[in-house]
Amino acid sequence: MNKPEPGKLLRPQRKLRDGVHVAKVTLAHGGGGKAMRDLIDDVFVSAFDNPVLAPLEDQARISLADLALHGDRLAFTSDSFVVDPLEFPGGDIGKLAICGTVNDLAVGGAKPLYLSCSAIIEEGVEVDLLRKLARSMAEAAAAAGVAIVTGDTKVVGHGSCDKLFINTAGVGVIRAGIDLGAHRAEPGDAILVNGLLGDHGAAILAARGDLRLETRIESDCAPLNGLIDALLDACPEVKFIRDATRGGLATVLNEIAEASGVGVEIDENALPLRAEVAGFCEILGLDPLYLANEGKIVVVAPAAVAEKARAALTAHPLGRESAIIGLVTDGPAGRASMRTKFGGKRVVDMLVGEQLPRIC
Repeated sequence: MNKPEPGKLLRPQRKLRDGVHVAKVTLAHGGGGKAMRDLIDDVFVSAFDNPVLAPLEDQARISLADLALHGDRLAFTSDSFVVDPLEFPGGDIGKLAICGTVNDLAVGGAKPLYLSCSAIIEEGVEVDLLRKLARSMAEAAAAAGVAIVTGDTKVVGHGSCDKLFINTAGVGVIRAGIDLGAHRAEPGDAILVNGLLGDHGAAILAARGDLRLETRIESDCAPLNGLIDALLDACPEVKFIRDATRGGLATVLNEIAEASGVGVEIDENALPLRAEVAGFCEILGLDPLYLANEGKIVVVAPAAVAEKARAALTAHPLGRESAIIGLVTDGPAGRASMRTKFGGKRVVDMLVGEQLPRIC
């Protein structure tokens, strides 16, 4: 007999009830009664429906045996998303929430499996917008091969939050034999990225419309678990992977240098950067090293396999612009630096304060 798929032993998916459909969210939708159940059914359950979610208990129930099939360690993460605007070129807060959580699991070498979705909704938000964002989450989850299996909904008064906040938690399993960590970098190791930097941060700022810029820059928001699987399959010697989100590439470089007690040096000429983003930064006085990304990883690999790792990344659709951008050095310990286009060198500090607010 074939082994049932995860969740198949649970009762069948629940038939959605015909509720009262309203145009906007009211405080009644947060009261725990029929109005709330109707909103959850209409917006979230209809989009996320799957056998593990279907019972709608206060927790998702997952077979430990099914988890163990994927590896020997559990990975668990949580993240919150407060982006403004809710929709932007290349994505929206729903897609961002799924991709961000999937990527946080994948960079640890885990296979992402199950996600939660908790929404804090401001009174007055249009229900059609919520449906659209829930569908976007469902599509992103399907693309990443994960299931949204539990969640929560809260409604707050007008002005108590900015339209919609989403919290997601994720569970995955780390494959046997994989050991990734910022503390593993050693002098001589290569530093790689999987493509063009800064697109997400630039897209969010441009989408706000305050600057009246005509250049349309799209966010790089994407689930990276497939790319990371391909990398680790081809090059299990990889020591470290991190997605360069808030704080950008510069923050990740400093995390590597501090955790391993090494120096990190990158080459400005090697950085893959879209011309539009470079121009955007020049006009606004921003540094692309600190711009947020939602589809980019930083990889540390032994020098002997650096080209092999780059080739594995380049072969994937989300890594076609991959590049080796620098190396780990023997000092000064804890410091990141960059060789500039003009032949000099500058320190790349950790971001202080906010370069761009509300980007994820």
